Amino acid sequence: MKEIEPALKRQLTVSTTLMTVGIGIISWIALPSSFTIFNFSEQKQVENWYLFFCIAIGLWAGLVIGFVTEYYTSNAYSPVQDVADSCRTGAATNVIFGLALGCKSVIIPIFAIAVSIFVSFSFAAMYGIAVAALGMSGTIATGLAIDAYGPISDTAGGIAEMASMSHRICER
Repeated sequence: MKEIEPALKRQLTVSTTLMTVGIGIISWIALPSSFTIFNFSEQKQVENWYLFFCIAIGLWAGLVIGFVTEYYTSNAYSPVQDVADSCRTGAATNVIFGLALGCKSVIIPIFAIAVSIFVSFSFAAMYGIAVAALGMSGTIATGLAIDAYGPISDTAGGIAEMASMSHRICER
């Protein structure tokens, strides 16, 4: 049971790494070595490795966002435990602490998105930003599977518990 969360994190890291390698190979083979795009009515020369880097920075920014989200929403880490502790002093403290933690939790994701936008725009203008967004959504299937694991297993455990099944079944 203690191996599930690290395994899911490894899965997300491995899928991001494999996608980076795959995108590198595809951009090397499928894209021309150099082509022209329009940047607000100006022509901009773009090389294939620029687009690879835009996709890669989107992929890795998505990974960072996934890890930060996990940190701020998992009961295994201190932010959620601190919110739970703030409930002991009353509802007002809980609301204020929760709002403050919510504001704090978006700082790293905002910087990850801002850096990926800036770097991608520098390499390939608006097309680079679009490609970076594609990179961010590249591992969305893995991320959604990880996010769905908790609620699905929780619901199954709750159903088993309400049906008065044995403790062993509830744990599974």
